[in-house]
Amino acid sequence: MSLKLVVPDDFPPALTGSTAEPRLRALGETTVHTERGADREEELIRRIGDAEVVVNIRAHARFTDRVLADCPRLRLISIWGTGVDNVDLEACRHRGVTVTNTPAVNADAVAEHTVALMLAVMRRIPAADRGMRAGEWARGLVVQSYGKTLGLVGLGEIGRRVAAIARALGMTVLAWSFRRDDARLARAGARPVPLETLLREADVVSLHLRLSAETRGFLGRDRLALMKPEAFLVNTARGALVDKDALLEALRHGRLAGAGLDVFHEEPVPAGDPLPALPTVVLTPHIAGMTREVIEAGLHRAVENIENFLRGAPTDLVVAPPTPR
Repeated sequence: MSLKLVVPDDFPPALTGSTAEPRLRALGETTVHTERGADREEELIRRIGDAEVVVNIRAHARFTDRVLADCPRLRLISIWGTGVDNVDLEACRHRGVTVTNTPAVNADAVAEHTVALMLAVMRRIPAADRGMRAGEWARGLVVQSYGKTLGLVGLGEIGRRVAAIARALGMTVLAWSFRRDDARLARAGARPVPLETLLREADVVSLHLRLSAETRGFLGRDRLALMKPEAFLVNTARGALVDKDALLEALRHGRLAGAGLDVFHEEPVPAGDPLPALPTVVLTPHIAGMTREVIEAGLHRAVENIENFLRGAPTDLVVAPPTPR
């Protein structure tokens, strides 16, 4: 019997038409859904109900315990991307479903975008561009990066690359990590400091944490209050790392100089959301890792993880296969 593989959420399409698609289809009977709908639990179950392997493209498809319970044949979820917050990992462990992802594939691209957002908000480039197009010549002071301090909250592959670029710009780099591995942080060219020190001293704070129960709302009202009023926040990780109401309050009342955001609590950002109306915010639609190179490399890595799983040598494990009894 042919292996049944399903891609329930290739919307907007990334896998479809890529060089990785024929490689995936060569593994067995493959169904790729390119229409919206995987964000609804019932529809997601309908699409993957008899699948043995699922390739997860978009974070709006949420693999809850109920979804897993209704898909008893499922053996592997291969995620295209690093984030795993849309998958109930404990339920996967309980039900014997292996989970893999594609760590660090997008690290260079996201690091570049992080620095681009930082420079754009510090130098008010989008506002200046809009003014010029409207016939204005509204010159004013902007903020340089040279000589400033960047605080990295989390220092994985992306954070390390951001640190390297920031040092090249002449910035001092502070870092804090859950792992509290001072030697590792120092090797990345960052000065390890307590989180409170980082927030108080940094001119720019950049978030590089995974979203989990522990990190949801990580930067709340109390921690935002530690930041200097002339400081900037950059977030290319996950929107829910920040308490949105607290961030809006800080920006509206001048307790932060500005923010560069690529990720949001709700995506796409709904009509009427207050963030786009704020003049000190630079926004991009979750595109930090959306380069041709990242997409192709990540898709091939996701397929390779399936190939390795099928031959009994799984790679990039988030949830390991169940131990044979």
